[in-house]
Amino acid sequence: MGRSFANLHIKSDNLEKTVEALRELSTRHGGVLGYSKAEAPESQAVMYVSQSNESWVSVLHEYLVWGTVKKVGKALSGLIKEPVMTAGYMNEEIFELSFFEQGELAAERIFCEPWTREEYGQLREERVNDGYLQQVLNIQGEAAGELIRMTSPDQAVEKLSEIAGMSLWCDYEWIPYEETLQARFAKYEFGR
Repeated sequence: MGRSFANLHIKSDNLEKTVEALRELSTRHGGVLGYSKAEAPESQAVMYVSQSNESWVSVLHEYLVWGTVKKVGKALSGLIKEPVMTAGYMNEEIFELSFFEQGELAAERIFCEPWTREEYGQLREERVNDGYLQQVLNIQGEAAGELIRMTSPDQAVEKLSEIAGMSLWCDYEWIPYEETLQARFAKYEFGR
């Protein structure tokens, strides 16, 4: 079993506005983060948040894994006006990149080898919209074509990290072990 991660990113230069949307997500929509109504109301939702650069705010949470990160991104995009990008990387075999706006999937791209698509039950994108992907990432020409044609998950993560100007190699579970992530992300606790 290889390395896996999941995270989400909001295209925003306003950290405070993003933190308020995360607070609303955890308090009013806790189910999407895996919180049940039976849990103690005084418990805290913990998220790690980083203003990764002037265009993107990155978020890590324990419930963000391949398979759940898209649900969280979709819900968050309904609370905030900016595009939300989710990244799910599984076992070094699949890198799933999805973009949401106003609670709807705007574009998706799955980076993997053809044999992996077959092995995982004919993996298919729910919504291929390369024009949107180029617009939100602000890429054009050969750089866009190069990213879209990639099949290697590792190479796609590296290329997207370069394009977005931030490392996508991050996960909630890595925080205690990686000093670079500890320095990059601030811990936020939200009441539920």
